[in-house]
Amino acid sequence: MSKNKSKGTAFETLIVDYLKQFYPNCERRALQGALDKGDITGVDNRFIFECKSHNTLNFSGWLKEAEVERVNADAEVGVVVAKRRGYGKAEDQYVVLTVNDFVRLLRITEY
Repeated sequence: MSKNKSKGTAFETLIVDYLKQFYPNCERRALQGALDKGDITGVDNRFIFECKSHNTLNFSGWLKEAEVERVNADAEVGVVVAKRRGYGKAEDQYVVLTVNDFVRLLRITEY
């Protein structure tokens, strides 16, 4: 496994381990190539999570990727969970989504 691949796997595992406190069925999703449906499953089928652990932030590109995966998964909201440099705890990482997805999230939660 390449260094970047193992870094990504470790980051996904960090996030999954944190989410399991609240969603016991949470797990890393197997890669599905062009029909990828996000990196994490078992939280709620209305959401997809695209995890990124890179030295340079690319929110625009990552949000495009999350949107493709949201459509593939037939989900309502796609979010990017991005590594925040200098912060090792899962709960301190960034969660990025478009305003459109934020409104969908508010509507799902009835706000």
